[in-house]
Amino acid sequence: MSRSGKQTAKNIKLLTIGDSAVGKTCLISQFARDSFNPNFITTIGIDYKIKEVDIDGSKYKLLIWDTAGQERFRTITTSYFRGCQGILLVYDITVKKTFDNVSNWMDQIIQVNDGQHVCKILIGNKCDMVAERKVTEAEGKKLAEEYKIPFMETSAKDNINVQEAFLHITKDVVSGLPSENGGGSGSDRGGNKADLSKGSKKDKKKGCC
Repeated sequence: MSRSGKQTAKNIKLLTIGDSAVGKTCLISQFARDSFNPNFITTIGIDYKIKEVDIDGSKYKLLIWDTAGQERFRTITTSYFRGCQGILLVYDITVKKTFDNVSNWMDQIIQVNDGQHVCKILIGNKCDMVAERKVTEAEGKKLAEEYKIPFMETSAKDNINVQEAFLHITKDVVSGLPSENGGGSGSDRGGNKADLSKGSKKDKKKGCC
């Protein structure tokens, strides 16, 4: 609490990772700015947005880092893994390769963080593109279960499960903050693995993200 009596928001560092063009920037923009732009240029290196949220009466300032998925930026990207408290691993349900590469991203998280706990959630983005789907929802659930992390399918374009995904990973982080619950650490490898894929759904239609 500040001297003025106004509650000071605690900082939480979140990170989105995944292959290029899976929709990471669109997801962040939809969450932080309530906007969707299908013409985002590919992220160069690192960018970030800030959004303040309220969790159980406490304020948190989310520093949401948007990472480049291209191989040439990998050294820059992985350097931001250290110190982050929550990671959203994003793949594109219409491009199978982006799903197959989730395991590579997970290996890098483990390597860079050297066994230190960090909350994670698996995101299958662009679920509005039903006709172009190449990765089933069941496949996404199965992979998340293997890693013991939560799973959601999202659409930045139609704003499906975007708020839910970011708030869920935030709550997982908060549950592990000593100041919040006396030192709880959440789950060992990324938080509650409950089936979250059936969150808020709207009419699905073709879109890019």
